Amino acid sequence: MSETYVEKAKRLLKEFKGDDYAFGEKALEKIGEYSHRIGKKVAIITGRTGRRTGILDQVQESLKREGIEVLDVLDGARPNTPREDVYRLAYQLTRLKCDGAIAIGGGSTLDAAKAALVLYKYGGVIDEYFGTGMVSAKSGGERIPLIAIQTASSSASHLTKYSNITDVVTYQKKLIVDDSIVPRASIFQYDVTKSMPPNFTKDGALDGIAHCWEVWMGATGKSYYERVSEVAYTGIKLIVDALPKALENGEDMEARYALGLGTDLGGYSIMLGGTNGGHLGSFSLVDILPHGRACAILNPYYTVLFAPTIQDQLKKVSKIYAEAGFMSESETKLTGRKLAEAVARGMIEFSRSIEFPTTLKEAGATEKHIEKMVKAAKDPQLKMKLQNMPIPMDAEAGDVDRLMKPTLEAAYTGDLSLIPEV
Repeated sequence: MSETYVEKAKRLLKEFKGDDYAFGEKALEKIGEYSHRIGKKVAIITGRTGRRTGILDQVQESLKREGIEVLDVLDGARPNTPREDVYRLAYQLTRLKCDGAIAIGGGSTLDAAKAALVLYKYGGVIDEYFGTGMVSAKSGGERIPLIAIQTASSSASHLTKYSNITDVVTYQKKLIVDDSIVPRASIFQYDVTKSMPPNFTKDGALDGIAHCWEVWMGATGKSYYERVSEVAYTGIKLIVDALPKALENGEDMEARYALGLGTDLGGYSIMLGGTNGGHLGSFSLVDILPHGRACAILNPYYTVLFAPTIQDQLKKVSKIYAEAGFMSESETKLTGRKLAEAVARGMIEFSRSIEFPTTLKEAGATEKHIEKMVKAAKDPQLKMKLQNMPIPMDAEAGDVDRLMKPTLEAAYTGDLSLIPEV
């Protein structure tokens, strides 16, 4: 009997995280055991979900039984992790002189906890850590003392080396990328996501697809291509099939479980490789769009741009969208740019089916947003996103203006013909 996608996802996650990750049914029971990894005196950082669902109470009771002292319970971060919330938490952790922290929440709270612990442990200002490997330069490779408890099927921040921070003055996101900010242990009990409202469920699911698809696109010719193909395909398949069911019935536990597994595989994907165009553009759209929604708009258009280098990925992913009814079976037999355009239309139809905008203009963007995205792409601190692309771009060689700008203009209007032939 062949392995189901759920069984495959469980196997892949076990291979990925081993004993550092408890997921699925009764996963929260592991918090007592994990807590000893971060010391005897801890702070708890929690978003609203942790308080509302009773997770906070359960965690505190488990810590008490283990003889772990909770010095204080701190509020998490607002959406998109404003840098002000990071500084507030860093100050509070410094005042408490805790050994470590347990963070309970979605991506914003977990990202804030990561960044705040970096400032608490190593000092300085947050800008010093944007980019790749800046924390390890001070930590010597030691991981921050963090246990992450995820409450949303979305960013998979509980599994990864990423922390997104937003400047709320300029509405621009920047990124810390470092193995030293991977939590020492993580927990995600998928049934807690039944309280996720429909729009948050959609945004999180599409963020998971973006993680899988962007890394998979950028993996052509890489040593990890076969592994990421299995991980990303399984993640996208689970999310595309489960999201409509979760939206129809928020308490459908099979669908919620599948979304948790699928978005977790998105986290596995971004630990194998890096995201690229969709994520890079989304960082400049935080004033008008949630992250997952921004990626969902941009990725079909980048799919067409990258067509020459992602034919194997397109052949495989087209089957997912065809089986779900968003492409015809005959379209899966196309090749070249025609196949890429058919997959892009399938992705767009999937977004339309869940009432997502499918162009930047429809989402409320202006031409100034395109200018902002082009400018951000030339920022050296975001250079990794250009290098992760299936067709790497060099800002200094004019690739951003020559290739990215017309692709963003296509995403603005919905006209695939504006995307350059590469």
